[in-house]
Amino acid sequence: MPAPDPPVAEPGGHAGWAERQERSNRFTLRLMAWIAVHLGRRTARLLLHPISVYFLLFSPAVRRHARRYLHRALGRAPSWRDHYRQLHTFATVVLDRIYFARGELRGLALQVQGGELVYQALQDGRGAFLLGAHVGSFEALHAVGKGERLPVAMVMYPDNARMIQDVLHAVAPELEMEIIAIGRPGSTLAIRDWLERGGLVGMLGDRLPPAGTGGAAGRRDTCWLPFLGEPALFGTGPLRLAQMLRRPVLFMVGLYGPGDRYEVRFEPLADFGTAAADPAQRERQLMAALQEYVARLQALCREAPYNWFNFHDYWGEDAAQP
Repeated sequence: MPAPDPPVAEPGGHAGWAERQERSNRFTLRLMAWIAVHLGRRTARLLLHPISVYFLLFSPAVRRHARRYLHRALGRAPSWRDHYRQLHTFATVVLDRIYFARGELRGLALQVQGGELVYQALQDGRGAFLLGAHVGSFEALHAVGKGERLPVAMVMYPDNARMIQDVLHAVAPELEMEIIAIGRPGSTLAIRDWLERGGLVGMLGDRLPPAGTGGAAGRRDTCWLPFLGEPALFGTGPLRLAQMLRRPVLFMVGLYGPGDRYEVRFEPLADFGTAAADPAQRERQLMAALQEYVARLQALCREAPYNWFNFHDYWGEDAAQP
């Protein structure tokens, strides 16, 4: 069962990530896109060092939130080197998004585990959900399709969808990105139709909906779960949608590692193909899947701590302070 609500104030930083972080992410993505296209990857990789140092020195809020996370993930007080490694990993992954979009994979080593699960889902013809997180690179998925892009529709919030489409289409005009903006009339039907055509639906489950999109406003469809030693608020929306549409869910992550290596993993997370008749049983089924998702996310953060890219008040600690 989920942990009881901890005695802290409402963590507005966790739900308000969009207004602050995505604004800087838009600038970062555009900067990385220009560097990637005009200077090439070798030169671009050299420039990531001063860029990482700049954000390390002049982004105190990012450093504060990262320090709390790294302390929990590493089990010790993080050093400046730890902060730098996390920021440099983030910058590298953002840069490589451009090359994944353009299909320029030279210099990148890709290892895939569980790819047969994806192809089995495609062969079944009913589609499946790919549930990831802001860990590593979701874009590495595009390199898994054995020369053909997998039929994946990314479900995003409208502002994020426009930002990513604008930047990636500017550097890769031939890129066909299927994006479904969530929180709009007809979003659920669009997701259902995509699945009915045998497609895959990609979602990231480690952030709450921005204010005004419905999910976070009344704190419905959320619950507290232990995460890296402290309760954190997680949304049930992606899993609830998969349950409603009776589709399987695969956990997906693309970890960045030394030697410009990406390890893409697919693992079965939940199969909602058979709906339970009893509402209480359906809720237990849902909570079991969410707890498993959080457990895998926690394990990844400890295995590859510098691959975590949630630079905001994830545990609501700023809000809890007087």
